[in-house]
Amino acid sequence: MAFETLKKDLVDLDSDMRSYIETNKAYYKLKVFKILIGSITTITHSLLIGAIVFLAIFMISLGISMLISEAIGNLYSGFLIVGAFYLVVAIGCYIFRSRLNRPLIKKFSKHYFDSYE
Repeated sequence: MAFETLKKDLVDLDSDMRSYIETNKAYYKLKVFKILIGSITTITHSLLIGAIVFLAIFMISLGISMLISEAIGNLYSGFLIVGAFYLVVAIGCYIFRSRLNRPLIKKFSKHYFDSYE
């Protein structure tokens, strides 16, 4: 009788373990799916907004370049001045990149850990 009880307990344990493993597998599949979809939508939104902002800045830069060119009287001067301005901004971003990384890391880590728990 004790052997039968032990055998039944082991069969139940095996069944429970399989059920637990399947449940965990399904949970982690859903969790990975949620993280992937969140990441994909964030990247898509960022690319879309970035492209629109890029086009807007491009058009504004063209307008400012033409305005400066007309004011100076030389067609190429305005474009060179605006290009030099963007070069100075790019160099500034490169120099201060560590200061730019910290807020980005904080923002994205807060977003990641608050949204996906």
